[in-house]
Amino acid sequence: MFFSGDPSTRKRVDLGGRSSKERDRKKLLEQTRLERNRRLWMRQQTSAAIKIQKCFRARLAVKAEQARVRESFFATYGPHCQHVDRGCFGPDSNFLQQFLFFFDTQNADDFSALLEICRLLQCLLQETEGDIVSIFAGVDYSIKHALVDYRVKKIAFICLQADELLMSPDEYCSSTTLLLPVIGLLIDPKLPWACKVVGYLSERNAFGLFREIILKRKLLGYFWYAWCKYLLGHSLYADFCCNDVEQETTRTCNPSSGKVSSLEHVLSLMVSHIADDICSCPTLDLRFSFSSQILSIPFLWQPFPFLKEVFARHSQYYIHQMAMCVKNHVNLPPNDFSIEYPGFTCLLGNILETAGVALSRGNRSFEMAMDLAAVMTCLLEAVPPLKSLSGSIVGEDDSSEGDEAMDVGLNRDLEQQISNGIDQDFIRHLTNAILGGILDAPERHDTMPDDQKVAAVGAVCALLLTMFNTIPLERIMSVVAYRTKLVSVLWDFIQHCDKRNNWPSFTGLLTYLPGDAPGWLLPLAVFCPLYNHMLMTIDSKEFYEEEKPLSLKDIKCLVVILRDALWKLLWVFPLAHSKPVEFIQQRVSSGASEVLSQLQDWNNRKQFTKPSDFHVDVKENFISQAGTEGTRAHDILKQAPFLVPFTSRVKIFTQQLTAVKQRHGSHGVFTRNRFSIRRDHILEDAYNQMSALSEEDLRGVIRVTFVNELGVEEAGIDGGGIFKDFMENITRTAFDVQYGLFKETPDHLLYPNPGSGLSHEQHLQFFHFLGTLLGKAMFEGILVDIPFATFFLSKLKQKYNFLNDLPSLDPELYRHLIFLKAIYVDKMDMLKNGKEQHYEGDVSELELYFVIVNNEYGEQTEEELQPGGSNIRVTNKDRNYFIHLVAKHRLNYQIRHQSSHFLRGFQQLMQKDWIDMFNEKELQLLISGSLDCLDVDDLRSNTNYVGGYSSEHYVIEMFWEVLKSFSLENQKKFLKFVTGCSRGPLLGFKYLEPLFCIQRAGGAASEEALDRLPTAATCMNLLKLPPYASKEQMETKLLYAINADAVDAQRLGRLSRVEVAELDPPLVDVMQIHVANCPIEVVLVVM
Repeated sequence: MFFSGDPSTRKRVDLGGRSSKERDRKKLLEQTRLERNRRLWMRQQTSAAIKIQKCFRARLAVKAEQARVRESFFATYGPHCQHVDRGCFGPDSNFLQQFLFFFDTQNADDFSALLEICRLLQCLLQETEGDIVSIFAGVDYSIKHALVDYRVKKIAFICLQADELLMSPDEYCSSTTLLLPVIGLLIDPKLPWACKVVGYLSERNAFGLFREIILKRKLLGYFWYAWCKYLLGHSLYADFCCNDVEQETTRTCNPSSGKVSSLEHVLSLMVSHIADDICSCPTLDLRFSFSSQILSIPFLWQPFPFLKEVFARHSQYYIHQMAMCVKNHVNLPPNDFSIEYPGFTCLLGNILETAGVALSRGNRSFEMAMDLAAVMTCLLEAVPPLKSLSGSIVGEDDSSEGDEAMDVGLNRDLEQQISNGIDQDFIRHLTNAILGGILDAPERHDTMPDDQKVAAVGAVCALLLTMFNTIPLERIMSVVAYRTKLVSVLWDFIQHCDKRNNWPSFTGLLTYLPGDAPGWLLPLAVFCPLYNHMLMTIDSKEFYEEEKPLSLKDIKCLVVILRDALWKLLWVFPLAHSKPVEFIQQRVSSGASEVLSQLQDWNNRKQFTKPSDFHVDVKENFISQAGTEGTRAHDILKQAPFLVPFTSRVKIFTQQLTAVKQRHGSHGVFTRNRFSIRRDHILEDAYNQMSALSEEDLRGVIRVTFVNELGVEEAGIDGGGIFKDFMENITRTAFDVQYGLFKETPDHLLYPNPGSGLSHEQHLQFFHFLGTLLGKAMFEGILVDIPFATFFLSKLKQKYNFLNDLPSLDPELYRHLIFLKAIYVDKMDMLKNGKEQHYEGDVSELELYFVIVNNEYGEQTEEELQPGGSNIRVTNKDRNYFIHLVAKHRLNYQIRHQSSHFLRGFQQLMQKDWIDMFNEKELQLLISGSLDCLDVDDLRSNTNYVGGYSSEHYVIEMFWEVLKSFSLENQKKFLKFVTGCSRGPLLGFKYLEPLFCIQRAGGAASEEALDRLPTAATCMNLLKLPPYASKEQMETKLLYAINADAVDAQRLGRLSRVEVAELDPPLVDVMQIHVANCPIEVVLVVM
């Protein structure tokens, strides 16, 4: 600062309103506080240094004292304890007191003394005939039991510590012959201190030390050698030559020798003692228990078969212990031994081996089964997806951790161990053990199932759901569905909760089950795939007559439950924001969709509930969103289209077709593609010309000109009507069974002829063409009267046909197969109505082989259903497989080439997601129109009148009255007479193109005019009706015309063949009216 000329000092003013004294006071207090903290920290440092020095000096003093005592000990008892006798082990001797005081596992002399002490103990035990208590306690154990117990516990623990540190072969030999056997002697369950010694060892992580012993020095012959060499990267045991080691290995690896290794003996004693009811050992941290430390060792039971038997007898205790860990979310196994051998997976494999043994012996109480289910659920969730069981990844969780695990993969032997453990018998025994605890329980009629039933349902569902994600489904489904009562139990539970609208919570059973998940989510996640599997394997008699596995009344209720649940998941509930929640919701929604789709197919075969029961009420906004990809409405149409009413789906389908037509300019003015078709070669000409079109051209407008038998083009300009006439003619010709490409079922339904190649060299190209033809008809909204078989329509949806679809092809073959299925009387079902059935059918007596006879055009050929099938006789055991192969051959294999080529052509115009919106019955409606009776009122409200007729004209009034009086069959004939198809448009005659039109024919009501028959032009949906004088006359003439198929004589496409004198003058006016209303066609009359 520069001098300003003012010598006075300006007083500083605190603009914050505080005085300088107050500011100085706070600064002083802060400095004081910091100084006080500094002094406290220095005092703490000084105190800590004093404690460290004191401890260090104490350790030095102890070591010095231990060295002094060690020197005195060896001077007294000799360097190899050669001066030790039995009295040295008694309570009054200082021998053990001194040794236990100075013993150091790292000191070689101490270790040698320990080995000598163990040898002496074994010798003394032989001399006293096994009275080890008198060796340590003298005459009376009760007087000095505390001292004796302490010494015994310390000896056992230092033997274990020393054994864990051994590495060389010589030391290993000492361990197997001295150290471990002494531990086994000291924890004999008959000894009074056994419980205290086992508890002492357990508290000091004895099982962790045993784990290190097993992993460091495998006693397993060839397996352990290869395993260690591979995992540890060395051949430590390759040069073992010690006889004791060889004997130990023999005892370990050869259970039939009747000998048990010392390590296995010690582990067995501890395992059985801890699980004993009289055990008073202190509660152990479960992370250091036998289950955590030992059971997580890979392939534990291979070196320790005797331990496996001991553990199997006491498995209920340890499984319950692990179940408590699961409930408390304790991380059970230690760190993984290697990436290929995760701890959870090894633990699961070892548990499965022993649990299977326990369950098969009948040792399966409800409590044990519940604990085992909880443990397996937890372990299966942690196990990486298994590859080798099915040749591909079975798990569906695509999280990053899962990806890493899948990239590395589990050891194949470990996967095989799990695979062998989770066999069908294990699944059946475990499921039945859980269900056995609730099947005999009295039924409650209150608002909630009892806690035991809720727990059982939750446990078995959580277990099976994790199995679905890990194990191939074919291994699980059949045994659970047919050899347990789970489906009926789950259905009773679901129905009970749904009726009372009170669902329990299953939160906590699965890590990915959200806390706010509805109670029906978990049961349905298991029930749906099981019931869906049963629906695919049962036959019509079982479903409709025997009502297995559910009654038809229950199925009606099930449809409503699944429909509501599926709608909530797909539309009502908000989208899941986490992959685990999304996973289980997707599991339920896909399972419910499959079941409802199957039940809808069953309902289409023979109705047991109203079709509307599968639908929900959708709003207009849903229909508007459904056509946009990425919306929830569009996703529902892809996954569960049956939820949307059929008429709404037809509207969406029509909207999608219209959008595609607009993009491809189908309504453009100029036409790029014109066909010249000879009427007597319509199929060949159409095939040659349509096959040359690209997919884009097929979606565009096609105009047709017919050429008559004389080679002259027929008069007329195609505005759409002649193309419609062309489509009617060619479909009638191409799908005629006389042409040889299609055959008829006994119900006169069409399907590809398996022998089409015998009559047509290029039959597959023709099927491609016919698929394109059908797709074009649907694309243009032209109804064709072609009734297809249901199993063939399934091929358009790329679905697999099952046995239940066979009646639509060959009812007689289906009856024979069902007879074959029921010919064998199971021994469990031999009592019926109180009388014993003595006949037990044998399928092998029928001399059936795995071959099938094909009969095409009178030529019989045999085809094997499987390799070598002509030499394999069908037996009771494989009769179901034979039935499956026969149905597969007839419904899928025989027509696979024809169906695939037909589908390729069809999909040139019809996108897969469009067709997937409809089931087979609905798809037939799209092709041929509605099956319902003719709605005369709807047709009347969508009719045009020309040539002098109007809606109030008396002839028109008579016409509608006569048409209403027709039978349904005659109404269909009339519709076919005027439109070319006996079925009306799905959404009503409003969508008939062009609209139905009635033209006055014959001019004035002369006698000649009244004698004429009505005629029709199907390409224009035109009826030419003379002005009849009475209803009777009109009815007679109409019936005669529709039954005589008079439509062909006056088709507009053939106007050049009609006498000009017969043409009505208003005909050209009619065409002009149609052009104004719907620009379809202009017809010029040529003399």
